[in-house]
Order: sequence, then C-alpha cells, then structure tokens
Amino acid sequence: MNTLRNKVQLIGNLGNHPEIITLDSGKKLARLSLATNDSYKNSQGERVTDTQWHTVVAWGNTAEIIEKYVVKGQEIAIEGKLSNRSYETPEGEKRYITEVICNELLMLGK
Repeated sequence: MNTLRNKVQLIGNLGNHPEIITLDSGKKLARLSLATNDSYKNSQGERVTDTQWHTVVAWGNTAEIIEKYVVKGQEIAIEGKLSNRSYETPEGEKRYITEVICNELLMLGK
C-alpha cells in the first residue's frame, strides 16, 4: 500500500509551451500547465464541461524529453505526486502553490 501514497495520475492537454529552465548545475527543469476536463449533465439536462488547470514540474531526463517532444495543445498522461510549497513575493506577500511533480510521462494522440 505504500506505493499508493501521494500518487497522482492525470490525462490532459497542455495549455502553453513548456517552460524549460537549465540550472547552474546543468540539470533541467520543465514547468507546464495541464488542463483536465470533466463533463456532466446539469439539472436542466445540459452537458457542462468543467476544466481544471494543474501546474506540473518535471526534472532531469523527463524535463529533457518534454523540451524535445511536448508542445502546446498536446495530450499527455503524467504520473507523479503532489507537492505544496510557499514563497514570499518581493512585496512581502506569502504565496502558496500546489504542483504535481512528474515521475512518468506518456505522450498521447498524434
């Protein structure tokens, strides 16, 4: 059961081109925005689509694959874990972020 702790699996489309950062150490970081859609019928019988946006972060080899092959609008499947962090803006405001740290990536579609 330990393998089920803090595990996230998402299938969605990229909302923009991945942001690739190369650190001083040479290690790569990819940050992308993934949209997932859920459809249901409301009380009037109309189909409603609810879109959720997820910030996904990938490191190392996974980031290099994303840099080479993943583009805006592409459908991908990711597996990873949730990570919460906070930071302070230059104005002194504290911000909180929830990200999905991607361990595995599968490119879907065409």
